[in-house]
Amino acid sequence: MRISVAADENTGVAAAVVEELRRRGHEVIAHGALAPEERDDWAWASEAAARDVAEGRAEQGVVCCWTGTGASIAANKVAGVRAALCVDAYSADGARTWNDANVLALSLRLTSRAQLDEILDAWFAGAASADPGDRANIAHVDAIE
Repeated sequence: MRISVAADENTGVAAAVVEELRRRGHEVIAHGALAPEERDDWAWASEAAARDVAEGRAEQGVVCCWTGTGASIAANKVAGVRAALCVDAYSADGARTWNDANVLALSLRLTSRAQLDEILDAWFAGAASADPGDRANIAHVDAIE
C-alpha cells in the first residue's frame, strides 16, 4: 500500500513511522521535515499528505505534529479526507471502523514507540463498518464538505 507521511519536525516517532511502515511492506511518500526539499510547517506538510490521499497518489496517510491536533485539522480541510488523531490502539480501531478514517494523525510528543506499533496494528487491522447507521454518519460527514 502507498502511504503518504508528513511531519513538521523529525523528532519523536517521526522517523520511526516511516521505518515501521516500510518494514511492514508499504511504500512511503514523505513530506515536510521527512522530505528536505519541502516546507516543514505542520499545515503545509499535512496538507500535502492529505492531498496525496484525496487525489489517489496514496491509499492512506499519516500526519504528525507536536500534539497531532494541527496536523489533523489541516488534513481534514482537504475534501475527501477523514483524519483522526489517535492516541492508542482503541482510538485507531474506532477511527477506521466507525469513521472510515483514511488519515492517521499522531502526536510526536505523546506517542511512544510501543504505542506507535499498537496504533499501526489496530489501524491496518481495522476496516470500515458496514452498519447502515455508521455508513449514514460517514456519508453525512462527506456531504458537509
